[in-house]
Amino acid sequence: MKRIIKKVAVVGSGIMGSGIACHLANIGLEVLLLDIVPNALTEAEEKKGLTLESKVVRNRVVNDHLANALKSKPSPIYNIKFANRIITGNTTDDMSKIASCDWIIEVVVERLDIKKIVFEQIDKYRKPGTLVTSNTSGIPIQFMSEGRSDDFQAHFCGTHFFNPARYLKLFEIIPGPKTNPEVLDFLTEYGSKFLGKTSVVAKDTPAFIGNRIGIFGIQSLFHLVKEMGLTIEEVDKLTGPVIGRPKSATFRTVDVVGLDTLVHVANGLYENCSNDEAHDLFQLPDFISKMMENKWLGSKTGQGFYKKEGKEILSLDLNTLEYRAAKKASFATLELTKTIDKPIDRFKVLVKGKDKAGEFYRKNFAAMFAYCSNRIPEISDDFYKIDDAMKAGFGWENGPFEIWNAIGVANGIELMKAEGYEPAAWVTEMVAAGNTSFYTVKEGASYAYSIPSKSQAKVPGQDAFIILNNIRESKKVWSNSGAVIQHLGDGILNLEFQSKMNTIGGDVLQAINKAIDLAEKEYNGLVIGNQGANFSVGANIGMIFMMAVEQEYDELNMAIKLFQDTMMRVRYSAAPVIVAPHGMTLGGGCEMTMHADRVVASAETYIGLVEFGVGVIPGGGGSKEMALRASDLFHKNDVELNVLQEYFLTIGMAKVATSAYEAFDMGVLQKGKDIVVVNKDRQIAVAKQVALQMAEQGYTQPIQRKDVKVLGKQALGMFLVGTDQMQAGKYISEHDRKIANKLAYVMAGGDLSEPTLVSEQYLLDIEREAFLSLCTERKTLERIQFMLTKGKPLRN
Repeated sequence: MKRIIKKVAVVGSGIMGSGIACHLANIGLEVLLLDIVPNALTEAEEKKGLTLESKVVRNRVVNDHLANALKSKPSPIYNIKFANRIITGNTTDDMSKIASCDWIIEVVVERLDIKKIVFEQIDKYRKPGTLVTSNTSGIPIQFMSEGRSDDFQAHFCGTHFFNPARYLKLFEIIPGPKTNPEVLDFLTEYGSKFLGKTSVVAKDTPAFIGNRIGIFGIQSLFHLVKEMGLTIEEVDKLTGPVIGRPKSATFRTVDVVGLDTLVHVANGLYENCSNDEAHDLFQLPDFISKMMENKWLGSKTGQGFYKKEGKEILSLDLNTLEYRAAKKASFATLELTKTIDKPIDRFKVLVKGKDKAGEFYRKNFAAMFAYCSNRIPEISDDFYKIDDAMKAGFGWENGPFEIWNAIGVANGIELMKAEGYEPAAWVTEMVAAGNTSFYTVKEGASYAYSIPSKSQAKVPGQDAFIILNNIRESKKVWSNSGAVIQHLGDGILNLEFQSKMNTIGGDVLQAINKAIDLAEKEYNGLVIGNQGANFSVGANIGMIFMMAVEQEYDELNMAIKLFQDTMMRVRYSAAPVIVAPHGMTLGGGCEMTMHADRVVASAETYIGLVEFGVGVIPGGGGSKEMALRASDLFHKNDVELNVLQEYFLTIGMAKVATSAYEAFDMGVLQKGKDIVVVNKDRQIAVAKQVALQMAEQGYTQPIQRKDVKVLGKQALGMFLVGTDQMQAGKYISEHDRKIANKLAYVMAGGDLSEPTLVSEQYLLDIEREAFLSLCTERKTLERIQFMLTKGKPLRN
């Protein structure tokens, strides 16, 4: 049966419920968000003469929770306007409204008795066939639907979102005893395609998959840190980006999530997993119990493993339980990995370390490998689901079995035995049968060892994806030191940046031109996209800095012209060029995006022209493009200066969109032309389809524009007066004013006496001239140097 979701009810508006409601609104659904009626009036409400019968008062709980969520950082919503899709109400007056909903999600307090009362009400009002799911993180699904109607039970299961719902990709689906298999299939597909999640069907076991493995990992570290005499800074150094984990690593992550949240799940596992071989590990160490007593729960109470005093960050000494100045952690083993770009390639080096870091990794990975292998088939029949869960729910770049695979299956077994562990029987059988790897790649697809068939089987659900890691070598057409061109099939190429942070330097520009040459002569179209952490942080400012310091202005002029000309080739090639930005897409990365025929952006795209932060204006066509886009919005009888000013301020304030949808409001993405993909894993495949569609429909090379309306002195005068006032009011520095005035000159089209139609090349020439003149300024060089050394902008 085809099922369409138009309206969803979320019952429970706390942090999790409001976050889920916002993400459902993000994808265009109408959301009914309900919570309880407050027991009493507040003092403020009494003064206003309100009563409990007032709708404002009766919806206070849900409205307050939603308002707090919308104010939180990072935001749970792609665009604040999307909050209008959420209708609030209360469970006393508005429960009957769930009859119009296609899916009802329960997100109330983690108490079975309260959940069962809510489900009784839902069963009374829901229409037959409506999906009902619980966002529980640990209560057995089998107990929740007891006593409910047959139709309720057939359409009921767990759907565990991770917090924050917008950003964490894991979507655990847990069947109840009578759940219709069609419901599981639908939610798996819906979670991936529409919610942008990694859908993982889990068994109804304590804490399901993500939290079972994740809490084991953290509890294991809590015990190991004492055993090895490590500091919290050392553990966070060892368990952060160096092994492909978030910067917050272990202890900072616990502070953000809340120690009480972690303890609640750990206690649940201790009570409900009596047969778990690691049962005792879930018992809280003494220092955790003491922190709970002291209410040192992390960010929510102002102190946890870390504490901020003034500008100083203090760390907790786990032996004395006193705060002290943070100590810098360093290990010789980590130094050996500095030249290894990808975390997956570092693990072989890390486990061979001769210092305390090597010992830590051997103990930590041995315990994790043993524990995960023993959870099959208890929590899942397929080990790859554990990897999926840890990557999507905890931000790990590689799951436990992927790490084990990278070390070598046999080496991992030796590691375990040296630490007193034995692998699960299925792993021993796998190796005995001659299988030396958990994963393989065949014809661009990922395969994983299947325990029932004792052979490699294709991992399901990847047909909608193109995984660049799987095709990089087999489908390579051309490469250099900064990029690789692959054939995606059907005559569509993909250009993947591989420079540090995907910066755009000479090698990347060469690759862009080569890819366009190939697309024009031998193929049908080109996608510029990658699957790294970020699309591109912009031009290689280190190269610009060196040229400017050496006063090699002719060479710098040629380099900037090459950048501009390459962006114009992206715009005016004879084959369609699709750019697929995601993550940080800054400066030159943004300029490239703005010059594409079409953009297929990930919803989580943080895009903007940020050149002001390093003392220059956008010089790769960004300033020209903003003037052009403003010109295209000029209409008869409009106040054209106001339109141009908006685009000027977008650059001058170095605005960065916090989602692709905000980028439409900024004019960086264009409505009716560019599209947004919620699931980043599908982005390259969608971009390929867009390129193929454009080619098949008959793509014609565009003609360069010579009709850009610039306003000349009229606009320039307004901008110059504005920057003078901003400096006089001490809102900007003298150098800020100088940069802004250069930008004003470009976007006004120079000091022309009257509004004039000019060509793009005219604007590019004055843009490049302005950029070069700023590179001769000492304060600009100070800004670039500060960014290169400190990683943040300098105001001087």
